Amino acid sequence: MKKTKVLFLILFLSLIMVSVVYAGGQRSAQPTGALTGERWVFSPNNPVTISVWMESNQMAPAPDNKISALLRDRLGVTLEYDITPPGMGDQRIGVMLASGLIPDLVASTDLNARLVHGGALLRLDDALATGNFPNLAEHVRPVLQRLTWRSGGVPDGLYLFPNYNRFYGDPPIMGPDHGGTGFWIQKAVLEWHNFPALENMTLERYFQLLEDYMRAHPTIDGQPTIAFTFPAFQGRVWGMTNPPNFLAGHPNNGPVMIENGVARIYANTRYAYDYFRFLNLANARGLVDPEAATQTQDQYLAKLATGRVLGMHDQGWGFGDARTSLQAQFRDERTWVATMPVFPGYTPYYADRPVMNVNQGYGISRTASNPNMILSFLEEMMSVEWQTILSWGIEGQDYHVGPNGMYYRTQQQRDIANDVTWRQSNRLMAFWDPMSKRQGTLPNGNAFAPGDQPSEFFDGLRPYDRSFLQRYNRQTWTDFVNPTPENPVYYPAWQAHLPDGSAAQIAQTQLDEVALQFLPRAIFAPPAQFDVIWNEYLAAINRIDVRSFEEVFNQFVRDRMARGQ
Repeated sequence: MKKTKVLFLILFLSLIMVSVVYAGGQRSAQPTGALTGERWVFSPNNPVTISVWMESNQMAPAPDNKISALLRDRLGVTLEYDITPPGMGDQRIGVMLASGLIPDLVASTDLNARLVHGGALLRLDDALATGNFPNLAEHVRPVLQRLTWRSGGVPDGLYLFPNYNRFYGDPPIMGPDHGGTGFWIQKAVLEWHNFPALENMTLERYFQLLEDYMRAHPTIDGQPTIAFTFPAFQGRVWGMTNPPNFLAGHPNNGPVMIENGVARIYANTRYAYDYFRFLNLANARGLVDPEAATQTQDQYLAKLATGRVLGMHDQGWGFGDARTSLQAQFRDERTWVATMPVFPGYTPYYADRPVMNVNQGYGISRTASNPNMILSFLEEMMSVEWQTILSWGIEGQDYHVGPNGMYYRTQQQRDIANDVTWRQSNRLMAFWDPMSKRQGTLPNGNAFAPGDQPSEFFDGLRPYDRSFLQRYNRQTWTDFVNPTPENPVYYPAWQAHLPDGSAAQIAQTQLDEVALQFLPRAIFAPPAQFDVIWNEYLAAINRIDVRSFEEVFNQFVRDRMARGQ
């Protein structure tokens, strides 16, 4: 009873705080505007404010931010940021849906798309059909079937503009960085080993490289060296659970493997047993971070940023802040490259072609007072001019144009672009991350972003990284992972929607809970106790309605294959 009262009090206070935040902006809980498809004309003489909500580890821009000033001076637009820290999004979404008080522009990263299915966002199809928003219409046209929601109690249609992986150009310029999965290894480790070949990597070789270096370097900058770690906190349980899938040669379909069009979980397979048994024995050799399963996201990233972690299993995007911090300290040798261990007889499939984030991006709130203005703002932001400003910056200040029309930066411009404080005043990182992007090639032949420009990438590397790549006879970091085959039409299956309260969603929660309960115990147990704990783990999985969970993925696969998109 006391717990219920406490939860009620938290929700009540949250509603009061939300009401206070929006009282100043005179937001209404009821829709006050209609999305008719009329194009808004922006002018600094007619200033407008757009409230934006997102779950992000980015901070709101500094008051002197030059891109914010440009929005005001050219368009009369001021963005009012409402940022929820990572891991708190579910609670905030619940409050928004319960209260009906929702910012104008909503950045959804919720894989279960609660704001869509909760009716909080406007359907966008009819407005795009007017022809008044050609940039947005063209952006979604090739993938509209995939972006169309067909379940969850809302009319079929488009509710979110995807933030990443809609590519332009034939062929498009792809990025040089691997943002996907890998067993990452510190460059200093490979240098110490005289740059060993990384082909035909196995778990045994990978951990032996880490162990040999750790024994020779028990401390780094006065702190104990950590051979291997992984993220395993709320929302990132897959950092601990996904390796068996990749070791068996499968791409990232989330919690399931798909063979011959049939999805099944791999948490209880022999692949999983072999991996966690190996990790258990590696722990007995002192190679696994004892805090791996209890650290928070902030603690994990802070630990990586010290430079004393030799290796980890993670996705490349998941530790970008730590890498940026090390680069800002000119400690490039302490950053990592991806390796791809597999079990004997399997072919690595760690890298894939970037996929559309169908349930991540900006949507327009039903409570927005002027949804036409907000849609018009997104249309403006999709123009080549604004996309260039948001990705490259301002010509003459952040980059230059060569005689051949190609963009480039000076070394000073490249170096300062990684400085977090500088970004606060010169970039709109929080706004830009959920925004739709013209990835690939701009109409003038330049890459969409500085880091994707082939000449700019290599020229922008500091001597250590240039030398490192040359030792491996490679030009980019993606050269360390497998060539990317064409994605299957259903890929990635982790985009499947598990309806709130459904048997499948309950099963997902239970599978995560069981993993967090048993797998750390199995990893850190004395080797003689591993099988006992593993059998308890399997018994716990057997009590879960796994069939309902798998059926959602199988239906997703069948639907994608039927639609052909």
